[in-house]
Amino acid sequence: MSESTAPLKVLVADDHPLWRDALVRDLEDAGFEVVGTAADGPSTVRRTRATTPDVLVLDLNLPQLRGEVCTAINDLTTKVLILSASGEEHDVLAAVKAGASGYLVKSASPQEIRDAVTATGAGEAVFTPGLAGLVLGEFREMRSRARTAPTPAEEEPTSSVPELTERETEILRYVAMGMTAKEIAADLVISHRTVQNHVQNILGKLHLHNRVELTRFAISRGLDQPE
Repeated sequence: MSESTAPLKVLVADDHPLWRDALVRDLEDAGFEVVGTAADGPSTVRRTRATTPDVLVLDLNLPQLRGEVCTAINDLTTKVLILSASGEEHDVLAAVKAGASGYLVKSASPQEIRDAVTATGAGEAVFTPGLAGLVLGEFREMRSRARTAPTPAEEEPTSSVPELTERETEILRYVAMGMTAKEIAADLVISHRTVQNHVQNILGKLHLHNRVELTRFAISRGLDQPE
């Protein structure tokens, strides 16, 4: 991590002490500021609200509340990275729908976990390889189901987003296609930081909390389709 920037504040929630303590040591050694730990759902919610970390690294199956932790803190700016032993489709989709920004299985290497925490803090949607396609596929299926349901004409999806500039709409289209900030930057020949700034501006204008919500929104508006 760069010495010129403040370290990301991280809270670790897991009910396995050995795993939790090892993860905390690894994150601290890497330069993250671990602002606390928790071992169950209620204490995770309390400590997240008390410390407002940049990233909550959350075990999916905490005692009490379980997957409801994401819903209980979705009014905060804290981004949630699920770190779970399960890679089951229903667990991944439930976590994302509840508001998680990313999902990593615990078999990931320490470096992959550190990179995922950094990326989550920067607003990326981070998934164990293979899971990102699953999430995008589910969002598209949701859009397809919505299109077949009878809705008033004014609720029909549209690829225009009046609140956004032309550049922001262009970046939103890339987000809908599942591209990372680095991939978008390379394609548009702009800096990675510029893409991140655009994404943050888009989130603010659309009153959304994270990149996963942004992806869902973009796909619902048909922005994952060629112009």
